[in-house]
Amino acid sequence: MTLKPSAGNTSELVWIKSSYSDSSNGHDCIEVATTPGTVRIRDSKNPHGPQLRVRPGTWADFLAYAAYEG
Repeated sequence: MTLKPSAGNTSELVWIKSSYSDSSNGHDCIEVATTPGTVRIRDSKNPHGPQLRVRPGTWADFLAYAAYEG
């Protein structure tokens, strides 16, 4: 997986989306932006909508869980 900056964003945050989102409908994805104390998650179809904010450790735990193939 590679991460790509989200196009058309003018905020101070750099939103990225996974290369796995390049499916038949590339807009069905989440985007992630990091700051020193938080990881922000939003729906790529609604960039001005609500954002989920979690601590970096919580995000790392989620990624480990999501990647687990057991």
